[in-house]
Amino acid sequence: MENEGKGLHSRVLESLGPAITAGDYPPGTILRTDELEQRFDVSRTVIREAIRVLESMQLVASRRRVGVTVRPTEEWNVYDPRVIGWRLAGRDRPRQLRSLTVLRSAIEPVAAGLAARHATPQQCAELTEQAMGMVATSRGQQLDAYLVHDTAFHRVVLTASGNEMFARLGDVVAAVLTGRTQHHVMFTDPDPAAVTLHVQVAEAVRTGDAARAESLTREITAGAMAELDVLAP
Repeated sequence: MENEGKGLHSRVLESLGPAITAGDYPPGTILRTDELEQRFDVSRTVIREAIRVLESMQLVASRRRVGVTVRPTEEWNVYDPRVIGWRLAGRDRPRQLRSLTVLRSAIEPVAAGLAARHATPQQCAELTEQAMGMVATSRGQQLDAYLVHDTAFHRVVLTASGNEMFARLGDVVAAVLTGRTQHHVMFTDPDPAAVTLHVQVAEAVRTGDAARAESLTREITAGAMAELDVLAP
């Protein structure tokens, strides 16, 4: 019964979340729990659990005698990976991809420069391993396998920076990389130049060349933005 309850809660959440982020329920909309119970044919407990999760994302606010109100967009927790995923799945995908890529462009080059100064030998080895994995999966339409190495690579860069604020953005970067793959906002095979740049970043971090690591990573993020101009105009 517990698993069944979780399944019902997930079904409600995966319907309401994307609908809210897509604008189907504009800010200020009142969601009545009794109406939601009838719509989804679930108990009040299930609806309350789903609402509790949406509240944690700051998508809605629940008040007695008022109900559940959709909050203004600027109040949403836009860094929550699930919110990112829902927005990428909706009609606002191009703008969301650009917003996230601009964020990456501002953060990742600096993180790579810091990683060149602070990365441990183990982190350097993992960075090289993931870069080699990207090379190995960059041909033959292996985008899902490539994604595994790509997200791991960028997580290591952010963590190896030694800045805990950057490190916490690993899930955000993973969400945008996953969204690009899932929604086909990538070429059939990754750009060979971009793959090579990742290998060079790993080497720059390993040798402690902070300026080169930052410059190369800036090229990577610029290339990602240029891809968007073609694939998600």
